[in-house]
Amino acid sequence: MAADAGSQVDDGRVGQADELLSPEGAGLLQRLRGLVITPARALSLAAELRGSYPPDLVAAALTQQALRTAARQKFSRADDMLFTRPGLEQASSELTAAHSARRFSGRHVVADLCCGIGGNLIALAAVARRVVGIDADRDTLRYAGHNAAVHDLASNVALVCADVRDLRLPGDVTAVFVDPARRAAGHRLRAGDSEPRLDWCLALPASVPAVCIKAAPGLPHDLVPPDWEIEFVATGRALKEALLWSPAFATTARRATVLPEGATLVSSPGDPVGVGDPGEYLLDPNPAVTRAGLVQELGRELGARQLDELTAFLSLDRCVRTPFARTLRVLESMPWHERRAAARLRELGVGAADIRRRGLAGDVEQIRRRLGLQGDRQATIVLTRRAGRPWGLICETVAGQAADPDPEVPR
Repeated sequence: MAADAGSQVDDGRVGQADELLSPEGAGLLQRLRGLVITPARALSLAAELRGSYPPDLVAAALTQQALRTAARQKFSRADDMLFTRPGLEQASSELTAAHSARRFSGRHVVADLCCGIGGNLIALAAVARRVVGIDADRDTLRYAGHNAAVHDLASNVALVCADVRDLRLPGDVTAVFVDPARRAAGHRLRAGDSEPRLDWCLALPASVPAVCIKAAPGLPHDLVPPDWEIEFVATGRALKEALLWSPAFATTARRATVLPEGATLVSSPGDPVGVGDPGEYLLDPNPAVTRAGLVQELGRELGARQLDELTAFLSLDRCVRTPFARTLRVLESMPWHERRAAARLRELGVGAADIRRRGLAGDVEQIRRRLGLQGDRQATIVLTRRAGRPWGLICETVAGQAADPDPEVPR
């Protein structure tokens, strides 16, 4: 890293952030506050507002109001914050950012590399004494500073506009959070599918030992060094991100965390879970558990068995409730044969079904059409393998475990 990080954002250029943060821009955003900007509404508003405001400012403000509306899914104060489209898409929500920030609590100075619009910056500034936010895009960085001020945290934050690869971090930085921009590159993520590259991020502990890298949840385990911790984070049953913790932070090899409960399951040695017949209840593990490779740990913890060595479903003879899996009551268990299954579904009056397929080939929507579901009852159809054979289970969700609203949405 070449240059020392300072606290410089203003380089003399005028960008979109300057327009929106000007008194005129702030007034226009206040005028649009709370409106839902549909394409048709945007056209009529643009025609109306261009008599009072410059066209570029009108376009920027209308885009910003649409982004604020979308951002309510992630941020409780979205209507006061500023966003870029890619920044909002990649930003951690308040819920996930607060979770990752907890390990930084009490740190003297934390560097947030590639800080974007400040989702993690805000959470880090709430628990660390000081945070240095660094991003190469000037407008994005201005938005991050504004968003920190919205949360009354501006005094805890310093901002630097620079490419993080060209910086020498100050000696008082005691920990680093980095959220590299991710690029699409086929079905399997590779080490070069982010900017900065993953291998650059993994080398950061050579200068600052305590490092957390936010990564896409599809990141293959074999790209992460064995002495690092891989944590997969879900909100409800939606897998959100992977966090890679350097050896200075790591407390286990693999971890699954489910929010908002904050429940965590870690890798541990033990005997393999046995394979046995389907019981009265079926456990469908949370995606964080399956991605972390912790189905065996969950099975040992609950005294469950697997239906097949190669699939993640667990079976029990008693009802259990766990944040790490959805519990289903088995109505029917049979070798999978579509016509027989369709007949049984008609007998049960199942007209709507969530089809879960693991270990069997086939298009779910085509299977649904061929089953010809009719009736008022809802069910979950599990297509899997039992002792190497195609198997089907017709299940219903245990009372009290109906799908909740997205727990990531601020309330």
